[in-house]
Amino acid sequence: MCVRTGHAREELQIDPNAGTLSRHWKLPVMIQSTTFGTMTIDGRTFHSDLIIYPDGRVQDNWWRRRGHVLAADDIATLAQTTPEVIVAGTGTSGRMRPAPDLLPFLEARRIELIADVNSRAVKIFNQKIKAGVKVGGCFHLTC
Repeated sequence: MCVRTGHAREELQIDPNAGTLSRHWKLPVMIQSTTFGTMTIDGRTFHSDLIIYPDGRVQDNWWRRRGHVLAADDIATLAQTTPEVIVAGTGTSGRMRPAPDLLPFLEARRIELIADVNSRAVKIFNQKIKAGVKVGGCFHLTC
C-alpha cells in the first residue's frame, strides 16, 4: 500500500506483512523531448508554451505579456510555489529574454534562474529533477 505525503517526490510504502514503513522517492515530471513547437513530458505532447510546477503540474497555453520577454508577472504563480530553481527555456533559437525586473524579483525570493535555449534547458531541468532539487520550468516552444 502507498500513502502519498505532502511532498511531491515522496511516498511511504507500507509493508502489510512486516507492518513497517519505508520512504520511496518518486521523480516528478521528466521532459522526454523538445523540437520546434512541441515538448513531450511524461508521454504527453504539448504544442504551446508552458510552465512546469515543482509538484509536476503542467500549465500549457502560457502567454507572456510582452511576447519574447520573460517578466516577473509572467511567472509569479510559479514563483509562489517556492522552487529552488526556475529553468527557463528561451526557445529553439533563444529569442525569449529575461526582463530587467525578473532577476531582482527572483533574488528577493531566493530562487535561482537558469535561462538557456530549449535543448540545453531541458537537459538542465532533468538533471535538477534527478538531483532532487525543487525545480520549476517555463518554456517558449518556438523561436
